[in-house]
Amino acid sequence: MATRQTKQIYQLKITLKDAQPPIWRRILVPSDILLGRLHLVIQLAMGWTNSHLHLFDADGQRFGTPLDDFMAEVDIQDETKVKLNRLLRTEKDAMDYEYDFGDGWEHKIVLEKVLPFDKAQALPVCVTGKRACPPEDCGGVWGYAELLETLADPAHSEHQEMLEWLGGPFDPEAFDLAETNTLLSELQP
Repeated sequence: MATRQTKQIYQLKITLKDAQPPIWRRILVPSDILLGRLHLVIQLAMGWTNSHLHLFDADGQRFGTPLDDFMAEVDIQDETKVKLNRLLRTEKDAMDYEYDFGDGWEHKIVLEKVLPFDKAQALPVCVTGKRACPPEDCGGVWGYAELLETLADPAHSEHQEMLEWLGGPFDPEAFDLAETNTLLSELQP
């Protein structure tokens, strides 16, 4: 007989793997959030534009957007039917999230704390974070590192071209918690 899980609040830390210095966000979500919804939370919290495919990997089980033939070939389960608390249950449980298979933005999601559910708490919400999200389509973590080197050197042959590509200056240290939470508030019931 299946036992009914009590709804809780999960404090998650989402870290962009291999980024130095680290780029991360700490968020609060309901424990029973569907992975499809968690994907949207991650996109807004990290600063991505939801322009590419993604998947979650929890101990070799993969979850993503249903894409008919592709899903069957690569054994990806429908993320809109799986709740987070099925995969992460206790503190320090972790899973991976990959965004943009071309650039390969890999994230580690760690369940840091399990808190009592409080219906007065607006969820999802970002508690804190560090550093700006890399620009989309810049070539993954290594391409991002090269981009930052180019931007840091005004004499670099591609400096002006990269500024134009970005649409102006880019501050890799910038993270605006209030702006992030304004975006996340659109996902609150």
